[in-house]
Order: sequence, then structure tokens, then C-alpha cells
Amino acid sequence: MSSPSSLDELIEALRCLPGVGPKSAQRMAYHLLQRNPRGAERLGQAIDHALKTLRRCARCNTFTEDEVCDRCASPRRDPTQLCIVEMPVDLNTMEQTHAYGGLYYVLMGRLSPLDGIGPKELGFERLLARATDGVVKEVILATNFTNEGEATAHYLSEVLHARGLKVSRIARGLPVGGELEYSDAATVAQAFIERRDY
Repeated sequence: MSSPSSLDELIEALRCLPGVGPKSAQRMAYHLLQRNPRGAERLGQAIDHALKTLRRCARCNTFTEDEVCDRCASPRRDPTQLCIVEMPVDLNTMEQTHAYGGLYYVLMGRLSPLDGIGPKELGFERLLARATDGVVKEVILATNFTNEGEATAHYLSEVLHARGLKVSRIARGLPVGGELEYSDAATVAQAFIERRDY
């Protein structure tokens, strides 16, 4: 006897989440239906509400309920600095450091030619218009240190330098509190290369 089609549909829908395979999706579906039907209802309503009310900020491309997000509208942010990140979660991570007071641009991805994601798919023309608005003086590339993130940073660096902008890249190296003994050789090498006067 097969599962009800609505259950199969729920399981399949949960599989769209990153890192969720068939077994995990099945466990989540049964948990929601058996143990937390009110939570399932709230989840459905929250997703529905988010899809209806959220849009992309006209300036930084992150999610917001308004035309321009609160961060971009804030007069306390430094408009001469523009930090480019891959995803909204990366923006949140940068904000948690309290080390940066400029503005952002969220790519909503990274270059990945094998997956058919190029400059056009990421809307680089919109980013370039934002970066060359006459106010931005420095662009800080804060893409991840993956092959795709590095390729994205390199591409953007070339394009932005050609337009006369100062471009910098966040450094990589040892984590605070990290010990050399437990760090991989590539991380230690990068930390050594990017050393600074002390």
C-alpha cells in the first residue's frame, strides 16, 4: 500500500531544502504531521507570507519588505564602501562582527560555469551600476574561499579595477583562538602570505 499522494508531495517539497535527502524529508514530514501539526501550520503560513511580502532591495539586492532595506536607508552607514557577499546569510555574518560600517551588495550566488551560472545570471550589470554610482570609493570582496568564490572575486576585481575603483579582498588565515598544530597546511600558508606588520 503506497503513501497518500499529499504525504508524498510534502516529502518531495521538503527535499528542496539544502542537505535534505529522501530519508530526512520523510522524517521531517512525519514529525510535522504526528508531533507538531501546529508547527507545520505555522511553517506553511510563514513561507506563504514571506513569498508574498519579501522582495529584493533596490540597492543591495538582499531580501526586504520595502523598496530599500533599512541598512541601505540608514544615514549611519558609510556609502563610500561597498562590500560584496554571495548570500544574505554572508551579509548577516559580516554584520555580526561589528567591524564594518559600509553598505553591501548581495550577489545571490557565485560564478559557476559548470552549473550555467555566469555574470548575466547573477545580474552583474546591476552590481556594476551600483558600484560605479559616483559615491562608492572602495569595493570589498567578501566572497567565500571556495573555487567558485575565488573565481567570482577575481572576475569582479578585474571588472571593477577597469572602472577605476579601489578593490580589496577580505583576508584569510587562522581563526581567532586557533592553534597551528590543528590547522591545515594551506590555511597556515595563506596566513603567512597575508601577514602584516606588528
